[in-house]
Amino acid sequence: MKQTLLFVFLFFAPLPAIGSEATESAKEAEAIRKNIAQYVEAYNQQDAKTLADSWSRDGEWITPEGRRIRGREAIKSELVASLTDNPEKTTLVLSNVNIRFLTPTVAIEEGTARVQHAAETAEETTYMAIHVKENGQWKLNTVRETAVPVPASHYEYLKPLQWMIGTWVDQDDDAVITTTCRWTKNKNFMTRSFSVNIGNHVELEGTQVIGYDPVNKQVRSWTFDTDGGIGTGQWRQNGAKWTIKTKYVLPDAQIGSSVSVIEQIDANTMQWQSTGREVGGKLLPDIAPVTIVRK
Repeated sequence: MKQTLLFVFLFFAPLPAIGSEATESAKEAEAIRKNIAQYVEAYNQQDAKTLADSWSRDGEWITPEGRRIRGREAIKSELVASLTDNPEKTTLVLSNVNIRFLTPTVAIEEGTARVQHAAETAEETTYMAIHVKENGQWKLNTVRETAVPVPASHYEYLKPLQWMIGTWVDQDDDAVITTTCRWTKNKNFMTRSFSVNIGNHVELEGTQVIGYDPVNKQVRSWTFDTDGGIGTGQWRQNGAKWTIKTKYVLPDAQIGSSVSVIEQIDANTMQWQSTGREVGGKLLPDIAPVTIVRK
């Protein structure tokens, strides 16, 4: 796991003080701000020596995994290894930062650190850092990090369908069908909203939710339309094709079913067809393959 320690102190907010205490707090705050700027600059330049010099000689770093790294030299070795493993540009955002003085020479910082390594998933930890003043200089003495639990995600199961993200149009002389597909937060589901327009009239609208069913271990969908129809589908992949077996409950309580096939032709083209269509026990004609293009 990549370490987020490298940024645990970015902002310093001294507690209010009165008279000379306020002046002294402002001076100490300015000194720490300078250290912060130097620390961030050193990390961006992958300068492990300057990073390590920000620590006190007997500093201790407790990682999110619970490892204890004691002493400036040991911390420097860990920083060198981390920078070597992650040479790409890294971005940090701190939030909920709170600093308080225990004594004029000891300050505690608490907050949340979010670190983004290039295109990888961002890592987030909460942390507590103790700053001490040694020989007139502020040093980082102790840091304890705790990993923030990552919300469960079924993205990997839906990833083969992410090419559908965007707006698609199926148009002929009679009607225009527009479908827009989006990710939900954490990419646990995809939503597809659709509308059927005949002339200037919206004939039908609906929403479909696609997600992974961990009990049945397959991709499923749930569809709701403005006529009151409800459909549930079971999705199975075969190369570039997806077969969807769907059962419907129509507004008049009749039961219907169909087997649809969606195939990605290229980045901006898909093909859809429907067979095995049945309503109330009566077979309906198949729908021949239809080409749908990205808007």
